Amino acid sequence: MSLSIDKALGVLPAAVKLQARRAELLASNLANVDTPDYKSRDFDFRATLAAIEGKNDVLPLERTQSSHIPLSFPDENTHPELLYRIPAQPALDGNTVDPQLERAAFAENTMLYQSSLEFLDRRVSGIRSALRKE
Repeated sequence: MSLSIDKALGVLPAAVKLQARRAELLASNLANVDTPDYKSRDFDFRATLAAIEGKNDVLPLERTQSSHIPLSFPDENTHPELLYRIPAQPALDGNTVDPQLERAAFAENTMLYQSSLEFLDRRVSGIRSALRKE
C-alpha cells in the first residue's frame, strides 16, 4: 500500500499558504493607512481555495511531443487574483484603507491561520503515530 502525503494532508497546506499571503496583504494595507492614493487590496480566500481544491479534479495535460507548446500556470497558492476593496467612505486623499475593517479582517485571518496550523499539526501527528505502530 502506497502513502500519498498530498492526499493525506489534503488542502491544509494550500490553506496555510493562502492565509499567510493574506496576512501579508492585510498588514500592507494597515501599514499604508496614511499613504495618499493607496488602494486597499484583498482577495477572496474561499473562492481561491475552492479553485485550488477543484484543480485536482481536472485531467492533467501532458506534452506527448517535443514540438508541443509547454503550458505554464501561475502558482495559485501564493499569487491569487488581487482585488481592490471598495471603501464605504473613501478619504479625501484617495486612500481607501479602512483601519477598523482591516484590523478585523487581519484578526479573523490570524484566527483561521492558527486553526489551520493546528489541524495540519494534528494530521501530521496522526500520520506519524500511524507509521510508528506496526
